[in-house]
Amino acid sequence: MRERSADRRPRIVIFVEAGGGDWHASRLKSAMEKRGAIVVTTSLKHCAFDTSLESGIYLPGLDGDLPDGVFVRAISKGSLEEITFRLGILHALEASGVRVWNRARVIERCVDKSTATFLFQRAGLRVPVTRTAEGLDAAREYAEGRLPLVAKPMFGSQGNGVRRVDKLDDLPTEDDIHGVYYLQQYLRAPDADEFVDWRVFVSANRILGSMARGGPNWITNVHQGGRPLAVEFDEEVNRLALAAARAVGADYAGVDLIRDPGGQLMVLEINSNPAWKGLQSITDCDIAGELANDFLVAVSGAKAGRSQ
Repeated sequence: MRERSADRRPRIVIFVEAGGGDWHASRLKSAMEKRGAIVVTTSLKHCAFDTSLESGIYLPGLDGDLPDGVFVRAISKGSLEEITFRLGILHALEASGVRVWNRARVIERCVDKSTATFLFQRAGLRVPVTRTAEGLDAAREYAEGRLPLVAKPMFGSQGNGVRRVDKLDDLPTEDDIHGVYYLQQYLRAPDADEFVDWRVFVSANRILGSMARGGPNWITNVHQGGRPLAVEFDEEVNRLALAAARAVGADYAGVDLIRDPGGQLMVLEINSNPAWKGLQSITDCDIAGELANDFLVAVSGAKAGRSQ
């Protein structure tokens, strides 16, 4: 590999959605540059495996070299082949000694709701009763006598594609849900005037901030019209969020929690590349700055380990 310049500032790549325009990535880039890093933003869509390069990996803006660290804001939507390829790039970067936030294995665990739920349960965390299986016949058989349920796409975020199933005919078609049914116990109180759950932002095994999300719709994601609400410190909420992030091995994550009608706190989901625009609007914490600090400390630690 070609000799690097004498400038030993950490070289960082932030992976964003193809097409750019990421509010979060621009703030991360600025925060990292203020802390002395050289930062390139690009998309995994534009990367390549290339055997003509000593590293074997082409990343735009690096002229054949590898960075010290990569921060994954997005892997972008794509076909099974495209997503597999992009995750392969992340696996290869990690195998080459690049510090990856979050690692490909973590993203795989988080993006697949069924695997994340399994890992939460295995770690002893409370989760809603959930069944994931293939085929409409299996879904109808399970749903009989258990309604209402919530059907979620196994891969998805921001509340997109989520639906309440009050009768068997409400189940999505196999084409709509790609043949796999993730069916979860509906936990909202039947007489609620407002629906509330929690989003907790975790970085490097600490809490950067948390908020309640409320609204008249049972889907409370801010993207779906939910309101970010400031909340008091809640030890149980924070403890469960940290445990959920550890269960999947996340460097940073957004953890969604809910209380059942009896008040029991449970883990709903985890997001390995969470947005924080709504949370930033109600907290004094500089979330991008804190993320940049945690990430660059991890990159520095990885570099020190490789030099020993």
